[in-house]
Amino acid sequence: MSQPVTTERHRLPVRTLVAASIGNAVEWYDWTIYATFSIYFATQIFPSGNPTAALLSTLATYALAFFFRPLGGFLLGRFADLRGRRTAMLVTILLMAGGSFVIGILPTFDMVGWLAPALLLLARIAQGMSLGGEVSNASAYLAEIAPAERRGRYSSFFYISTGSAVLIASLLGALLSSTLTEEQLGSWGWRVPFLIGGVLGLLGMWMRRSMAETEQFEQNKEAAAKIKSPLMLTLREHPKAVMQLVGFSLLSTLCYYTFFSALTPFATKSRGADPSEVFLALSIATAAFVLLQYPMGAAADRFGRKPQLLIWSAATAILIVPLSALIGPGFGNMLVVFGVGLVLYTAMTSIAPAIMSELFPTEVRGLGIGAWYNLTVAIFGGTAPLVISALGTAGLSNLFFVYVAVGAAIAFFAILSLPETKGSVLR
Repeated sequence: MSQPVTTERHRLPVRTLVAASIGNAVEWYDWTIYATFSIYFATQIFPSGNPTAALLSTLATYALAFFFRPLGGFLLGRFADLRGRRTAMLVTILLMAGGSFVIGILPTFDMVGWLAPALLLLARIAQGMSLGGEVSNASAYLAEIAPAERRGRYSSFFYISTGSAVLIASLLGALLSSTLTEEQLGSWGWRVPFLIGGVLGLLGMWMRRSMAETEQFEQNKEAAAKIKSPLMLTLREHPKAVMQLVGFSLLSTLCYYTFFSALTPFATKSRGADPSEVFLALSIATAAFVLLQYPMGAAADRFGRKPQLLIWSAATAILIVPLSALIGPGFGNMLVVFGVGLVLYTAMTSIAPAIMSELFPTEVRGLGIGAWYNLTVAIFGGTAPLVISALGTAGLSNLFFVYVAVGAAIAFFAILSLPETKGSVLR
């Protein structure tokens, strides 16, 4: 007589997934509040005689940190391939928390002169390197602990954390700007969110202390240690994977900085939109962005990675320029712009750790993602504010959306060359 078949329902290791993703949340929280509060602390850290020059110097420090992301991705990615994902993730969150605390207690320019901007720069360099390592190491960790048929679902927690962090940072900015005066924000209020970020980082370290190392790392660490020139190896043995990663990361980066960074000042300053309406529309769209991550990750596990990514890149290429015509006064218009853009973007973000991790074998996964993804972000993300500013100065700001559309077309053809990897075992 045959025995009845019992199927045990899979239980997500939620605490582990949150612990793995919280570093990314702290990273993006800190980067968002820096951009949000830079107008308040610029003249505190740089000479106050020329506010415009002070703000430009503050934004230049912000941009410079991007170019330390590839170095962090290379060094901390290699460290993760040699010493373990968990250990590397503790280092990245410590760097980010430390940088946030340093910015929160920085002495002003009037107190210590040029030492103040020098300390700001060092803190931002540490945070830039931290973010470069965090993205690759957390992505590898999430992909390596996931069952093959659920890798998309596990990966979705990465951007659930990112979207939540951006939303929290935005709400905190709105709260402080509505309860404190301009003078209070400029003198001490801007320090509060950075100190909160440092505390969040310590919470993340506490959560990560008990995380187990991945079996894939343990099985492949000896092979990783034997590799002498790992960066060259990725180019020599995995050139197609490198080009594919650069291709879709280009568009992912442009989408992130378009919808989460560039559109808000563009809409208010260039198109005359009401700041409160823009903020509300972005907040609603960001909430939808967070809520859709898990369902989109599950959809990719069921229907495949490529269809989802192709829809994202093709629709962005076709719609971004028409959407840009709606930017301006009116809550409804801004909700459509943010809503359509961010809902499409979830098709990529929900499976980003999975699709990146599936490109490289375990012994170079941390370095492969860390170096090439972060180099792409530095080139296209770090320069995005400068491109927008230069086009705006020339009276050609609308061309930025054409620039994004071209990036989407490049991503589409890169994605076409990807193999379908749903349900596959990691190499």
